[in-house]
Amino acid sequence: MDYQVDLAAFRGPLDLLLYLVKRNEVDICDIPIAKITQQFLEYLAVIELIDVELAGDFLVTAATLVEIKSKMLLPRSEEAVLEEDDPRRELVRQLLEYKKFKEAAALLEAQAQQHAYRLPRSVVETPSERDPAQQPLRQVELWDLVSAFGRLMRETLALQPQQIVVDQTPVHVYMEMILQRLTEVQRLVFSSLFAPPTDRGRIVGMFLACLELIRGQQVVAEQEAVFGEIWISLRESARG
Repeated sequence: MDYQVDLAAFRGPLDLLLYLVKRNEVDICDIPIAKITQQFLEYLAVIELIDVELAGDFLVTAATLVEIKSKMLLPRSEEAVLEEDDPRRELVRQLLEYKKFKEAAALLEAQAQQHAYRLPRSVVETPSERDPAQQPLRQVELWDLVSAFGRLMRETLALQPQQIVVDQTPVHVYMEMILQRLTEVQRLVFSSLFAPPTDRGRIVGMFLACLELIRGQQVVAEQEAVFGEIWISLRESARG
């Protein structure tokens, strides 16, 4: 497939682990390793569909999770049950360190956005002037999109005969298709982007195009609630 896309948007296995900890509402220092491992492997299966080479780092972390899980299943002496001997200790340390840097990066990004508003190019619409139906929704994380994409892959491909279809369509073509649809309607349900034909190459191409548009700040993905429907719309700055 001719997918020339920088997949740096996949920030790495620690980012996925932190997302799973937050989504499951568990203590980062007391991770339910069996549950998190199972969910991590489900996301890994989706990443492997997109890019096998990209999945390398995630495979290493998956192996680490499985090793930790096996150690915790083995019988241990009372002395070994102490926190200092917890098999999760090193992983928790890495997650806490990653969380600290991620929060610092988010703070810097927020400050940069505030600074950009000091000299706006156009009149900024105040909240009172907006249609209540158009109020901002909850911002979607990358892994929310990956989860939705995984469900789409399972639902669409399960209904089709197994056959190899080569798709040489460049991703920028799919990007233009998405932008064209968003200029015709105000916003779209994420799943509606994947209209037939639903062969694997086209689905992956549309998904990567969507990621590129979000990364390029041309498109925004939002949802009303956790696990709710994901909506795709043009950013105000991208509207013609």
